Amino acid sequence: MNTYTETVGEKLNDLLEKTYDAEKGFKKAAENVDNTALKSYFKQKAQERYDFGHELKSEIKTFNQDIDKDGSITGSAHRAWMDVKSWFSLDNEESMLEEAIRGEKSAVNEYNNVIKETSLPLSTKSILESQKNKIEHGLSRIKTLEDIS
Repeated sequence: MNTYTETVGEKLNDLLEKTYDAEKGFKKAAENVDNTALKSYFKQKAQERYDFGHELKSEIKTFNQDIDKDGSITGSAHRAWMDVKSWFSLDNEESMLEEAIRGEKSAVNEYNNVIKETSLPLSTKSILESQKNKIEHGLSRIKTLEDIS
């Protein structure tokens, strides 16, 4: 049976892994689009996820847990799919935008699931809610970018 600390550490490491995946995915999307506004948006989101990762690592260290440093197999597959879509898509930027929206909605769901964990300390819950709110704000902004792609 997991202890309180191990359980929180595992949940945060899962989010950290997905944060790494998102950072790499946004970098890849920035490489695959020509539209200046979209490129800037994807770069900003990659930096945001980089910052999220540092916040999560700090929180994991608070619990004296090991930090996982690799992205997931699913994330690698998603980035590969984004590459394939960019090579074969007639509307590359729209495809990248659709993938970003899908990924962001998935991230919000992941955050909601972890936040519902009743054993989270207030500091962890505060960090996660702040990060989730930034993702949701980004989703609102990305929808305005759909009109320019």
